[in-house]
Amino acid sequence: MNTGNYQLEDIYSEIRYFISNEPLNPSTDIFKDLGLVGDDFHELIEQYQKQFNVNMDSYIWYFHADEEGLNFPGALFFKPPYERVTRIPVTPELLLKFANTGTWKLNYPEHQLPSKRYDIQTNTIFGATLLVIIAITLIYNFLVK
Repeated sequence: MNTGNYQLEDIYSEIRYFISNEPLNPSTDIFKDLGLVGDDFHELIEQYQKQFNVNMDSYIWYFHADEEGLNFPGALFFKPPYERVTRIPVTPELLLKFANTGTWKLNYPEHQLPSKRYDIQTNTIFGATLLVIIAITLIYNFLVK
């Protein structure tokens, strides 16, 4: 893996593509301070990986960000991965470090996740059930009239 000689300004330029005039410093928490969440956060990380040629094999997304969209009702019963761990901030300083080493190398804490995403399975069952109820209601109303 190539190593770089990048500066904070290089990282700031990459972040500026996703945000406008928010103040940046080495310890800015991109998720919390800048409100770069969901798909926008993940797109930043993907672009960062490509731009700075960083090996992201050890990157674990749910320690750093959430997901886009509404996780209802599944999240009422089963926590999604990002709510099961303590979030680790991604900062320009951290991005610079890994850009210059060429590898995302962070010691994540020990953690255990369920083997399946029960929150998403619950959402799927709920959505399918709702569609069946709507279809039955429409068919019933059509046949009765």
